Formats: sequence, structure tokens, C-alpha cells
Amino acid sequence: MTDITLLTDARYVNPSTIDWYVQNILEEDRLVTEALQKRGLSVTRTNWDNTDYDWTKTRFAVFRATWDYFDRFQEFSRWLTSVNNKTNLINPLSLVKWNMDKHYLRDLKNRGINVPPTLFIEPGEIRSLAEIVKSTGWNDCILKPAVSGAARHTYKLNAFNVKDHETIFRKLIDEESMLIQEFQHQITTKGEVALMVFGGKFSHAVLKKAKAGDFRVQDDFGGTVHEYLPSPQEIEFAEHTVSTCSPFPVYARVDLIWDNQNNLSVSELELIEPELWFRKHLPAAEAFAEAILKKIEK
Repeated sequence: MTDITLLTDARYVNPSTIDWYVQNILEEDRLVTEALQKRGLSVTRTNWDNTDYDWTKTRFAVFRATWDYFDRFQEFSRWLTSVNNKTNLINPLSLVKWNMDKHYLRDLKNRGINVPPTLFIEPGEIRSLAEIVKSTGWNDCILKPAVSGAARHTYKLNAFNVKDHETIFRKLIDEESMLIQEFQHQITTKGEVALMVFGGKFSHAVLKKAKAGDFRVQDDFGGTVHEYLPSPQEIEFAEHTVSTCSPFPVYARVDLIWDNQNNLSVSELELIEPELWFRKHLPAAEAFAEAILKKIEK
């Protein structure tokens, strides 16, 4: 019986080619593995869709780089239900399912958490994208799927280019829920702060900035990561956001931006498989392992 299985993507289990991107994944999992082993826990690592793996032989499964789930959403959802009957998931199933779909932003807003103005669009919508955008009254906005990662099908729209996206919008809305958000302009100047919270307590933070001329902060699109020391207000905001979740997450990443009124706003709450940048703050792997240990010892 293994104590902990780290869940990843098949591409990152035994990669034949290791570039900087894959190397970061391997390094992060190494740091976590060593921190857990220091606490007397046995650790292994495999892809979530490994059909040869006996999930009844591991006590707990911890989501790490399952970064293909949003491209295989239905398959991943079925696997979640199946594996939850064989082992214990960290974070738990109900929290993972809630966080997989960006409708959770509506729940956060209802709990008093500031999020960007958001309009959800459901399959079967007959209005054109141009009509929907016009109805919002927003000069600039972002279109994205409700289930996505790595800025998949994320587009910046305005009155001049909205018709160029009608074809892709019609294809997407036939298959999945979408959302439109008012564009928050300070993302291009101040960037986005990712605050890691383990066991409800702030661990460390990084600042993500988009490359010149873009709005997407992901490194897939040329974004860069920088050291960042958050203010007490930012830490309190992140910890409070996590505290509104039920069940309570063992680990979370709260992505914050400054909205168009210069108020802190949650752009994303990542509870499934967030990059946690242990390599940027080595004590964080210890804090992460300690939060897991407390959870499994309950």
C-alpha cells in the first residue's frame, strides 16, 4: 500500500524529451515527493488515466499536473467518479467537480468575493456573439469556455473584431458553456498575482506578467513569472477567498488582479491541478507536505 500517489499527465511520466517546461514539472514533483518522504510517507507518481494502476493500493491521490483534463473533460469526469470509490482524493471530489467549471465564479460572487463582471452563455444560445457583446455594454471583453486551462479558446473582443470570432463561438457554444467577462485593463500593466494557500495559510506568491502586446499571462503565450511579496491586504483577501470553500481545500492557488476600479478581484481560484511554483520558494514544498500530512492524519 502506497501512502501518496501524485497524479500527472501521461506526457510527463517518462518523457523522452525534456525541455524547460517539462523540467519544471519534474522538479516541482521532486520537491513535493522529497518533502512527503521526509514525513515518513511512501510516494509514487503516475498519470491519472493509467489503466494498469491499481488505485485501491494507494491511500491518497494528490492532483499535480493533470494538464490534459480540460481537453478530455468527459473522460476525466468519469474517471473521477470511478477513482473516488477506490482511494481518497486531495482535494476532495466535490471540491474538484465544483472548481472544474468556471460557474464557480458566480458562487464566489454570491459569497461576497469580488470577481470580474461575468456573463455565462449556455449551449443552445441563439443570439450572435455580436449581439451578446453589445448587450453587456462593455467596450472590451474576454470570451472563454467555462471549462478550460492554459488560456484555451480565450479571446479578447471589441466592436471591431467580434464578428471575426462568430464562427468559432458558434462551434464552441454548440458543445459547451462559455462566458464573457469585462476586460480588466490593469492585467496588462500590473499583471496577475498568484498566491499559494496551504491548509488555509498563505505560503508564497509570484507575479505573472503578459508579454508586450498580449493580455495572457501564461508562459504558453510568452508570459513571465517574477518574485512577488504580497501586501497584508492581498494575503487576507486570498485566505478569505479560500475560507469560503466547502469542503475546505488542503491546497489552493488564488489568482488576483486589480479590477477597473482598482479593487482586488479573483480572476481564478485553482483547486485541482494548479502550478504552485515550489521552485520559486523552496520552503513551500514543506508547507504543502505538512498540510497534506495533517489532512491524512485526521
